[in-house]
Amino acid sequence: MKHEVLQHQILTSTWLRFLLVVVLLLGILFRFYNLDQKVYWIDETYTSLRISGYTKAEFTKQVFNGHVIDVKDLQKYQEINPEKGLNDTVNSLVLEDIQHPPLYYVLTRLVVQWYGNSVAVIRSVSALISLLVFPCIYWLSRELFNSSLVAWMAVAIIAVSPFHVLYAQEAREYSLWTVIILLSSASLLQAMRLKTKLSWVTYAATLVLGFYSFLFSVLIVVSHGLYVFATENFRLSKTVKIYLFASLVAFITYIPWLIHFHKLGGVDWLNGNIGLSVVVRRWVGDISLLFIDFNIGAKDSLIYAFLTASILLALVAYSIYFLLSTTPRRVWIFILLLIGVTAMVLILPDLIWGGQRSTVPRYVIPCFLGIQLSVAYLLATQIVSSNLLIRKVWQAIVAVLILSGIISCVVSSQSKTWWNKTISNYAIQTAHVINKTSHPLVVSTIDNADEILVLSHLLDTKVQLQLMNKSNVAEIPSGFKNVFLFNPSQGFRHEFQTKSGYRVEPIYPTELKLYKLTKLPEHV
Repeated sequence: MKHEVLQHQILTSTWLRFLLVVVLLLGILFRFYNLDQKVYWIDETYTSLRISGYTKAEFTKQVFNGHVIDVKDLQKYQEINPEKGLNDTVNSLVLEDIQHPPLYYVLTRLVVQWYGNSVAVIRSVSALISLLVFPCIYWLSRELFNSSLVAWMAVAIIAVSPFHVLYAQEAREYSLWTVIILLSSASLLQAMRLKTKLSWVTYAATLVLGFYSFLFSVLIVVSHGLYVFATENFRLSKTVKIYLFASLVAFITYIPWLIHFHKLGGVDWLNGNIGLSVVVRRWVGDISLLFIDFNIGAKDSLIYAFLTASILLALVAYSIYFLLSTTPRRVWIFILLLIGVTAMVLILPDLIWGGQRSTVPRYVIPCFLGIQLSVAYLLATQIVSSNLLIRKVWQAIVAVLILSGIISCVVSSQSKTWWNKTISNYAIQTAHVINKTSHPLVVSTIDNADEILVLSHLLDTKVQLQLMNKSNVAEIPSGFKNVFLFNPSQGFRHEFQTKSGYRVEPIYPTELKLYKLTKLPEHV
C-alpha cells in the first residue's frame, strides 16, 4: 500500500508531469524536424518507384537506352503521374517486391496525390504514423503491468529513442509495422481479459493490418499463439480456440498476397557471410541504438562505443532478470516471447548456415519493443523504491538515458546521412562534385540503376545523363564541358576507354566511384 501511494505521488507530482510532457513534445518534434535533411537513399527511392506505379524493369528499359536525358526525366519514376494508377502501385510490388506488402505504399500514394511528391511529404507519412506509437505502447503497458507509471516511462523511452526517431523519418513501412505490433499485442491482451466478440474481432483486424504491413508480422502471430497456449497451460481451452479462429480468419485474408510469394527475390544479400564475430558485435551495438546513437560506426571512437554498448547491454540483461523475478508469469512470458520468437528465427539461420539476417535492426523491431518494455518496467519500479538511495540512483539513470536519447536525436537531426543510409553516403559528395561544374554530362550503365535514382534527388537540373545498357557503348555527343563516368565496372571502363576516344581518370576520393572523361588528342 505504501509503495502504491509513493508511486501515485511521484506520477502526479508537478515536476514529473512537466518532464513527461517535455519529453513527449521533443519526441514529436524530432520526428518532423529536418524531414528532408538526410539523403533519400536507395530503399526510399524504391518507395517512390512503387508509389509512382512503375516497375524497375520499366524504368531501366525506358531510361538505359544510350540517349541523353535530363535529371527531371528521371523524376517521372519518382512521382505520381497520370500514366499510372493505384493498381499499378500494387502490381509493381507483386511483380518485383512481394516481401513488401501494399498497405504502407497505398497509404503513401494517397497522401502524395493530395500533397505532392516532395521528400518531406513522403517521409511525413511515416512520421505521422509513428505518433500512434505513443498511445499504443501506453495501452500495451497498462494491459501488461496495470501501472500508469510504467506506461508513461515506456512512452518517454520510445519518444526519444534514436532508433524509433530514425525510422519515423524513413520513407518505408517500419514505423507502421511498429505501431501494428504494439496495437495487435495490446488488442490480444484486452481480448483475453474481456473475452468479448468485439475484442476478438478487433484483434483479428489488427492481424490483417500486420500481414499487409510487413512480412515478419507472421512472427508476431506465432509469438502471440505461443503466449495464448502457455497462459492456458497448453490446453485446447475456449480462449485458445477463439485465438485460433481469429488467426485463421486473418490468415485467409492474407492468401491473395501470399499466393504470389513464389516471386520472392532481392533478399540474397542477407545470406552473405560476414563472420560470427561481426554478427555478435552488431547484436550488441544494435541494442544500444534504442537509447543512444552518435553514429559511432562511422568514426574512430570504437572503445567508447564498446563501453557504452556493454553498459546498456548489462542494463537490458538486468531488466529481464528483474522482470522474471518480480512480475506474474503472464507478464514475463509475453515479453520474452515478443523478444525471443523473432530473435530465434533470425539468429539460428545465421549461426547454422551463416548470413546477416539478425544484424538488420529494422527486422528485429519486435525484440526492441520487448526490451524497451522490460527496461521501462525496471526504471519505473526502481524510481519509487522505498530505499531513498536506490530511488535517487535510478532517477539519475533515467535522467541519463532520456538525456542520451535527446542528444542523439539532436545530433542525428543535423546530419545529411546516418548508419542506416550508409550504402548511399557517397551520393551527396558525388552530386556536389558534379553540380559545381558547368555543362555536365554523367555517363553510367544499367548496373547502377539504384544509385542513379538516388542521384536524381541530388543533382541540379542542369545536369544531363547518358545511361547505357552495359552491352552497348553509345557515342558521347559533343557540347559538354565536363563529362563524368559513374561507377563503371572494370570491364566496361576498359571497353569504354578503348572505343569512345576518352581517357578515364579517377576522381578522389575513390569512394565516390566517379571518373572524369578527357577527350584523347587524336579524337578532338
